[in-house]
Order: sequence, then structure tokens, then C-alpha cells
Amino acid sequence: MAWSWRYETEHGRPLEEGALPGELFSSRGDAESWLGENWRELVEGGASRVTLLEDDRPVYSMSLDDPA
Repeated sequence: MAWSWRYETEHGRPLEEGALPGELFSSRGDAESWLGENWRELVEGGASRVTLLEDDRPVYSMSLDDPA
């Protein structure tokens, strides 16, 4: 199985394909670690939310708002 992130607007609409990196991960933990290291760059690229996908199945969504 492959894990990936779908990048979305603040209203949950997917951003255009290719607008941000299309990384694939071999584990959920790798995907979540990568997001923790790269979320600011994703926000700068226009993402407001992300959805974690296991293959094509949504697992969960979350906001990329900076809590600080």
C-alpha cells in the first residue's frame, strides 16, 4: 500500500495536480513525519488543508493553520 497527501483549499477542494510535491510513502508514519517537516512550504504553496490517503482511500483530513 502507498500513502500520500492530497493538498486542498480551506474549503476542502483539491489543489491542481502538480501544484505541490506528489510524494509517495511506504508507511503512514513516514507520510506524517514528512508533513511535520514540510507543512510550512505547503502553506506557502497555497495549501490550507491536507488529506492523508492510503492508496486512494481518505484516512483523515486536517488544517495546516499555524497554531502559534
